[in-house]
Amino acid sequence: MEKLLDVPTCKAVPVIDLGKGLGDGNNRTDLVNQLLKASQEFGMFQVVNHGIPEELLNDTRSVCEEFCELPAEDKASLLSDDPECKLVTGITKYETDRIHFWRDYLRHPCHPSEECMKSWPQKPTRYREVVAAYSIEAKKLGLRILELLCQGLGIDTNYFQGKLSEYVQMVVNYYPPCPDPSLTIPGLPKHSDIGILTILFQGDVCGLQLFKDGEWLNADPLPNALVVNIAYLFQVISNKKLKSAEHRAVTNSSRARMSVCFFIYPSDDGIVEPAAADEINPPLFRAFQFNEFMRNFYSMGRNLELAIQPFKLET
Repeated sequence: MEKLLDVPTCKAVPVIDLGKGLGDGNNRTDLVNQLLKASQEFGMFQVVNHGIPEELLNDTRSVCEEFCELPAEDKASLLSDDPECKLVTGITKYETDRIHFWRDYLRHPCHPSEECMKSWPQKPTRYREVVAAYSIEAKKLGLRILELLCQGLGIDTNYFQGKLSEYVQMVVNYYPPCPDPSLTIPGLPKHSDIGILTILFQGDVCGLQLFKDGEWLNADPLPNALVVNIAYLFQVISNKKLKSAEHRAVTNSSRARMSVCFFIYPSDDGIVEPAAADEINPPLFRAFQFNEFMRNFYSMGRNLELAIQPFKLET
């Protein structure tokens, strides 16, 4: 098997300065065009001057790293092999499993934070305070990016307010140093994110890879930048004008890697349908509820393309 990190460095993943698009006028139009082009060609881009304070990013990284490094007994109450539970590990059976998944992850809902944080880890002591603050800022950023992309697509800029962005979830991924990365399934195999938009804070260790034009490319981290992924249901809503990023996370033998992912989803009864369709570009999908799609997704072995089939329209 190939060494998973032995791939080209993706220097072409767009880096977009959100600070240049404040207000109206030409600067905003230029920013919208940059976001639209990146979403059409890559489905992934990095943003700088995004408005989330550097101190909050550092605090978020710090408390998440502290959680990942807690003694096993402190995390035992959250640990489960059930992927629907809060903390999942894929590295405990390395000696006995023929196929190795090399990732631990903590997953929990974020909003409303006052209610959700009751189920969040109590250690480190600042975890709840810091993650609540970060999740509020991350959702604001996500909605701002969605508003700008809606402008570029020619649809109501408030389209994603309400049920289409109602459910948000955070996942802390931890990839310990791996004895032989070439013999493991990537820490996170090739996939597209399911929902509307993903905001990824990937720290300073390489591991994120984008699949583009038939090859894997490293999307190297930049200081204080955030990675934004167009998720699969936004591709549907855009009537396939935007591209959902296919990506994965890989391991290495020398350094642990951690990432913090913030996912924006519709509510269970949120209606997903092409909003960017017109006479020239007729709708490719019929309207459906998010929970209807998710039932298909799980019954079809977590395959997005099979899950969407019942909702496709003949063209």
